[in-house]
Amino acid sequence: MRKRIYWLLPDHQSARHCLNELLLARIPVQQIHVMAEEGAEMAGLPAASVLQTSDLVESAESGLLIGAGLGAAAGVASAYSLAVAAPAGLVIALAALGAVLGTWSSSMIGSSTPSRRLRRFEHAIARGQYLMMVDVPRQRVEEIEALLASTHPEARLQGLEPNVPVFP
Repeated sequence: MRKRIYWLLPDHQSARHCLNELLLARIPVQQIHVMAEEGAEMAGLPAASVLQTSDLVESAESGLLIGAGLGAAAGVASAYSLAVAAPAGLVIALAALGAVLGTWSSSMIGSSTPSRRLRRFEHAIARGQYLMMVDVPRQRVEEIEALLASTHPEARLQGLEPNVPVFP
């Protein structure tokens, strides 16, 4: 499991230098995400994707659970009302269908919703600062924080997120 470190950087040049320091510290570029105001210069920086900037993952998880629960409930109601020969199969099939539909519909909504975790950075980003999100293994958090604090005094550590899913 990884932790996500948040850093606010004043400008593009500072973000590029931080990126280079992280790459030299053997942090893969796939685990570094930069977010800036729309239209800001992003040349040479790994831009944050919709997975980092929206509530897509959280919404999909909620949709999966709610859809599966509603599908299972519909399966139980259908099995009793229709007197089906294999009620367990009907319940499982409708739970799976509900999970798929719930995940799909919730992820569509979540992909267009800005991330709740990033709301606290909206004003800084609007003022032209760059937000760098770095996903590091738990055992390297202090090392990376110390490295960036010592080499980039202009950067401001904004804390960390406790658990980052492996797949995004």
